[in-house]
Amino acid sequence: MSESIEMKEQIKKYCNKYVEFNATEIDTFYSKLIVSNYTKKEFLIQEGQICQYNYFIIKGLVRSFYIDNNGNEKITQFAIENWWVTDIESFVNESPSTTSIQTLEKTTLLKISKSELEQLYIELPKLERLFRIITEKTLIAIQRKNDVYLHMKNKEIYEHFLNLNPEFVQRVPQYMIASYLEMTPEYLSGIRK
Repeated sequence: MSESIEMKEQIKKYCNKYVEFNATEIDTFYSKLIVSNYTKKEFLIQEGQICQYNYFIIKGLVRSFYIDNNGNEKITQFAIENWWVTDIESFVNESPSTTSIQTLEKTTLLKISKSELEQLYIELPKLERLFRIITEKTLIAIQRKNDVYLHMKNKEIYEHFLNLNPEFVQRVPQYMIASYLEMTPEYLSGIRK
């Protein structure tokens, strides 16, 4: 099976998990997606740039982060295969991004511009429904993280993260997990022991 057919099959399987699309609709959607390959530590977008695309991860791992007032990196998100990633505020409002998105592994993405996506929403109303469902699930995950972590001790937060995201433990450096969980690397190291 060619790489292109495999990617189309992957996006089809993903989309049909939430909304049923026929083959023609998938073909239309896939025809607007641009395949992009990135090396490890390459930026999809840097803070201050306008985020031009919404990215679907075919293979690889990325992180979203910003630099706080003290010059420290604060990781806000990790994303792996079959996840969409973008700076949603920058993408929707066409405003400068407050975050950077960077690959942590060699990564293959399918990307789509705002104008192409808006056009597809008109052409394929099911697609707008799909992205509404994705957005709702993302917001629920953010709210759950904030609510759950508010009531947990650091050790419980780390264990909860591991149980929810076992695939990250082998692929993400511990100091980045510490940043995401808002702990120091030393403190996280102590918990792990």
